[in-house]
Amino acid sequence: MLPQEVDSPVVQLTTYSVKPDYQNQMRQALSTYVLQALKTEGNVMAEAYAEIDNPSVLWLIERWEKQEALAALQEGNQAKDIDQLAKVGLTAPAENLSVTDLEPLSRQDWLRQPNPNDNPMTVMLFVDAKPGTQDEFTKRYHAAMPAIRSEAGVITYQLTQLEGVETRFLTYEKFRNPEALQTHLVFPPVEPILDFLHTSITNPPFEQGLHKLTLFAPISQE
Repeated sequence: MLPQEVDSPVVQLTTYSVKPDYQNQMRQALSTYVLQALKTEGNVMAEAYAEIDNPSVLWLIERWEKQEALAALQEGNQAKDIDQLAKVGLTAPAENLSVTDLEPLSRQDWLRQPNPNDNPMTVMLFVDAKPGTQDEFTKRYHAAMPAIRSEAGVITYQLTQLEGVETRFLTYEKFRNPEALQTHLVFPPVEPILDFLHTSITNPPFEQGLHKLTLFAPISQE
């Protein structure tokens, strides 16, 4: 049986560089927003993360069936609380990124949970392909994606493309534990992708575009 086709959602990522004195307040505000998003019709997924190597940097990642659903929540009290904190609690303005999922997943896939004994870690990798090579990059990922998503240590895996920048990509990789990431890097189907990342990019992605994240909201999606 062929897999059911899934529409590509509206995807927004927001980065907050938070002052130390506002860390707890911002995390609480983002947690409240995420929980409300997950209850809202039209939401596909919503998560909030802190960077492992720089915990003052927080990420809000959300996917919606329609732009109108996202816009409606952004008019609510939860979003307004974040905006008020951002006016005084950030070291730099929040950054918004819109991306397009190239290998769309269902809401059920996005809400897949780690096992109780897992130590999950999420990795995001920004990739800047050399002009003219972007189609080859997506081709290699498309060929490898079924095998990647079947890895025992992979919870969720997605390739996205930044809107308006056809040579810039972002991978979202949620692993059951840090060891699963190391296993993934030597997984044979990934070899053509790693070869591309060493030969056809404009900036070294693992040195400049790697973000290791730890989830703080929601605590549970069930």
